Amino acid sequence: MNWQDATQRTVTGLGYELVDLERSGGGLLRVFIDRLPGRSYPTGSSAFVTVDDCEAVTRQLQYVLEVEQCDCARLEVSSPGLDRPLKREADYARFAGSMVALTLKLPLAGRKKFEGLLAAREGGWRLELPAAGKGAKAQPAQALDFVLDEVREAHLVPVVDFKGKVKAGAAEAAPALALPAHDGE
Repeated sequence: MNWQDATQRTVTGLGYELVDLERSGGGLLRVFIDRLPGRSYPTGSSAFVTVDDCEAVTRQLQYVLEVEQCDCARLEVSSPGLDRPLKREADYARFAGSMVALTLKLPLAGRKKFEGLLAAREGGWRLELPAAGKGAKAQPAQALDFVLDEVREAHLVPVVDFKGKVKAGAAEAAPALALPAHDGE
């Protein structure tokens, strides 16, 4: 068994989601875990990964990697952070309604980077882009329709409100920008 399979099996076996893995020089293995919604954990009821979660996964992974003879000089287990990457279809479904930053593989209207509110649509996803500018130069809100094959990378945009006020959510009825069809390059 290789280190990826051993890590995946261990993390999911402990009831966590394996968000990402990174292997770098010097034998460093970084493992990013997240809690699954609706599940209770012995380390507490927080919706977020705790230090105790990371410690429990680290202990089990150290044992498994040693038994499986997977070369790992250093192991780091952590939460994916407030700017959690979105990699799988399930990630997009889980975080629909959240602010997301995404980078396209091919440019649209001269740009590849977009930020907006993530929404599901038939056959793919939509990023509801906020209105730009102020006053006479203001541009109306728009939406970017896309499928996952068109995305190079995407992550949550941390929304931190220190005053405890709820911020306005989705852009209203934004016209859609459709990505041009391409042959999968």
